[in-house]
Amino acid sequence: MGEMVQNKQILLKEYISTGYPKESDMVTQVSKMSLNVPHGSHGIVVKNLYLSIDPFIRYRMSKSDRGYIDSYTPGQPIEVYGVAKVLDSGTPKFKKDDLVWGFTGMEEYSFITDADSLFKIEHTDVPLSYYTGLLGMPGMTAYAGFYEVAAPKKGEFVFVSSAFGAIGQLVGQFAKLLGCYVVGSAGSKEKVDLLKNKFGFDEAFNYKEEEDLTAALKRYFPDGIDVCFENVGGKMLDAVLVNMRPHGRIAACGMISQYNLEKPEGIHNLLDVITKRLRFEGFVVFDYYHLYPKFLELVLPYIKEGKIKYMEDTAEGLESAPAAVLGLFSGRNVGKQVVVVARE
Repeated sequence: MGEMVQNKQILLKEYISTGYPKESDMVTQVSKMSLNVPHGSHGIVVKNLYLSIDPFIRYRMSKSDRGYIDSYTPGQPIEVYGVAKVLDSGTPKFKKDDLVWGFTGMEEYSFITDADSLFKIEHTDVPLSYYTGLLGMPGMTAYAGFYEVAAPKKGEFVFVSSAFGAIGQLVGQFAKLLGCYVVGSAGSKEKVDLLKNKFGFDEAFNYKEEEDLTAALKRYFPDGIDVCFENVGGKMLDAVLVNMRPHGRIAACGMISQYNLEKPEGIHNLLDVITKRLRFEGFVVFDYYHLYPKFLELVLPYIKEGKIKYMEDTAEGLESAPAAVLGLFSGRNVGKQVVVVARE
């Protein structure tokens, strides 16, 4: 069995049918775990350092067979993206003390059977926590959705819904670096101000203060929207469709407004997709991970030159993870939500 340790874990208690998650939906347990890879296994044992709290967690807390990714299993550690240090390896792909990012467990230590799903961290001259966001799944999602799906051109008009999230804040900066006009929506005055003053958006608005979202978008885009990076769905998406320009593109990344509803809201303005010859394409980041080296070539110089800004909202200790999940859906976090399990 090798060296054994106490392993604190956060488990899903049972499936959530509707509504927002509660801390009682997640339970903490301590179990024993070996720090050695079982004989013949090609997996790895890791010590988790940073965990990423993302909207898809709520999606996977419901039992569904319609998704692009499996639902969680009640009684098992919640699977999230994270940054970890390799303690033992059964594959030549990784060796002891390597740093990796990818899917891991909401726990102190994890045995990851599918080591091929992980990325080795080669660039350690930036904060390791960045690999939960800017240099991890959210960053790669922003890159794939904006450059590969939306195919923007210099001078176009770009709208980013839920722009203050880990993905949205980066999409807006990509658009500005390309020479586009960019507007984002967020849920508080503080976030609106940060979008404009820190992340360089041309304009931003608090969607909670707008009685008419269609009119709000018309105010900021009098000539219409060329590219929408869609994270919200529902009423926001309906308003976007009315304001799109002919031959516009919508890159559908998420529908966060719908995840906690018993019955998803209908979309009423789909005729605009036809009359304006819009391209409305959903995408999943898994399909674009082969472009990760290309993404790093673009983003790392921007980070080092100070051309991309980034904010993290850090919660200390694994025990803070359930509250961090709840905070994500109430808009409490300011920046990318990260849980620090241990520091390297």
